[in-house]
Amino acid sequence: QVLLVESGGGLVQAGGSLRLSCAASGGTFSSYSMGWFRQASGKEREFVATINWSGDTTDYADSVKGRFTISRDNAKNTVYLQMNSLKPEDTAVFSCAARRRFKVVTVGGGGCDYWGQGTQVTGSS
Repeated sequence: QVLLVESGGGLVQAGGSLRLSCAASGGTFSSYSMGWFRQASGKEREFVATINWSGDTTDYADSVKGRFTISRDNAKNTVYLQMNSLKPEDTAVFSCAARRRFKVVTVGGGGCDYWGQGTQVTGSS
C-alpha cells in the first residue's frame, strides 16, 4: 500500500556530488522513520543513513559521515540524501526504506516495513 520511489542516481567523477530523493505515497509519512541503504555488486546490503519521523535526529555510517547528509520534507513526503565528495567505493544501488509507527530504522534494516526499488550511483575514478 505504501510506495517508495528513488530518483537522482547517476554517474559522477570522484569528488563530485549527487542528491538522491525518495518520494513516498500511500501512507502517513510523518510517522515514519526513513533510511538509506546501499548494495554493491556481489556484496551484502549496508546501512548508509537514517532520520527519524520529525527530522530532528540523524545517524550515519562511519564510511559516509561528513560527506553525506540525510534530510526530509514532510510536506512533500520526501526524504533526501545529499552526497558530496563521492568515491569509487560508493558505487552501489541505493535504496530508501521506511519504518512506520514512530519506530527507529536500525543499521540492519530488518525492521523496515517498506522498501524502494533503488537507484544506481556510480563514482568514477
